[in-house]
Amino acid sequence: MFEKPIGMRDTFPNLYKQKETLRNTFTSIVSKWGYDFLETPALELYETVGSVSSIDDHQLFKLLDNQGNALVLRPDMTTPIARVAASKLLQNSIPIRLAYSGSVFRAQQREGGKPAEFGQMGAELIGDSTVQGDAETIALTVFALRELGIKSFQLSIGHVGFVEDFFKQILGNEERAEPLRRYLYERNFVGFRQYVKSLSLSSIDKERLLKFLQARGNEKGFSIAKQIVENGAGEQAIEELSELYDALKVYGIEDVVKLDLTLISHMDYYTGIHFEAYTEGVAYPIGSGGRYNQLLAAFGQNIGATGFGLRMDYCLEALGESTVSNDQTAIIYSQDYAKEAWTKAEALRAEGKRVVMQPVQGIQDMDAFVRDMNDVVFLLGQGERS
Repeated sequence: MFEKPIGMRDTFPNLYKQKETLRNTFTSIVSKWGYDFLETPALELYETVGSVSSIDDHQLFKLLDNQGNALVLRPDMTTPIARVAASKLLQNSIPIRLAYSGSVFRAQQREGGKPAEFGQMGAELIGDSTVQGDAETIALTVFALRELGIKSFQLSIGHVGFVEDFFKQILGNEERAEPLRRYLYERNFVGFRQYVKSLSLSSIDKERLLKFLQARGNEKGFSIAKQIVENGAGEQAIEELSELYDALKVYGIEDVVKLDLTLISHMDYYTGIHFEAYTEGVAYPIGSGGRYNQLLAAFGQNIGATGFGLRMDYCLEALGESTVSNDQTAIIYSQDYAKEAWTKAEALRAEGKRVVMQPVQGIQDMDAFVRDMNDVVFLLGQGERS
């Protein structure tokens, strides 16, 4: 009788405090890098945001307003921010740096542990098409994760342009390449190899496709990429990645980034460099990002942009169990001392302390009530005592 919608979760006080700590820490570091926070509505027009978003249509929460307009609960944060930037902000300032922290909504078909609502924190650099802009986004991701307390992690960096051009050279069209892209996204390299062997291709092209799976790791990845690509966009992608690694050296974070040209994202608005952040003990990427130069064109602005987002629930999972101490002071009073209790509570609050006033008549189990309090003050007719 008290079930919730599939995938929805209650956030209890202890977890809420942990999330609040993450949000505050993230806000602090991103603000120091010159990013301004904004909020977008939880509800967006389907034709404006829902149809442009890279989230599959069956995962959108759809509804109609009283005028018959199709609406969606925002399925990601980047698309609404692109809408705001293109329509309101880019008229006066290019490039702009924006940040956010909010919930996104993706429908689940069955209860299987995946949330239908989850928190995202991220930043977008809009109006900058340089590789240095990509480097800033990646560096900010690294420094944000460190500031949040996640010490052991790695960023895998790929390039959408390289994969698209490489598959096009060999397979000719997107339809033939789609199964390979799916295997890469699922990290099913066995399936990838079996599919390649079934294709009607020359032995040389099959060997190129199989060798592509080894294009991981910085030195090895670059070496193999140069061997298997022939010309065009693929070579340009390698040049961009090489320039990116030089730019990342400025931030001193080369030790936590690794080239992985087999990296595929489900967000199809990425157009160039993209990346995912992984850490031990978490099955999914705790963060991801990349360049999405074509997304703002859907809103009338043909400019470049790059950004990243962190999954709050996965970051909390990476940090492990955390017990948030109760820093409250309880003033337990009898009715005759209500005024004194109020005066005492206000004095302690003025010192920055969290104080609850509790009439003694309302407590059924005193030991249970005071067990987790940081401090307890009794005003019960025999003077004040702690």
